[in-house]
Amino acid sequence: MSDKEVVIYSTPTCHFCQAAKAFFAENNVEYTEHNVAVDKERAQEMVQKSGQMGVPVIFVGDEMSIGFDEAKLKGMLGL
Repeated sequence: MSDKEVVIYSTPTCHFCQAAKAFFAENNVEYTEHNVAVDKERAQEMVQKSGQMGVPVIFVGDEMSIGFDEAKLKGMLGL
């Protein structure tokens, strides 16, 4: 199991964000969530880091995944 910090930038209405959070829960992955629908500073931070307006943007340590890509996340997390 990875000991890297996991951060997800998401919105409450995003289906792929919900899928990513369900994946984290199923795999006992602790994560920090930033709701960019209400937190404009975090939204700007997400765009600066990723160049993306869409969610989810997920960071595992220094690695970034745009969207919910289960296979990529498993690799990033060492699952």
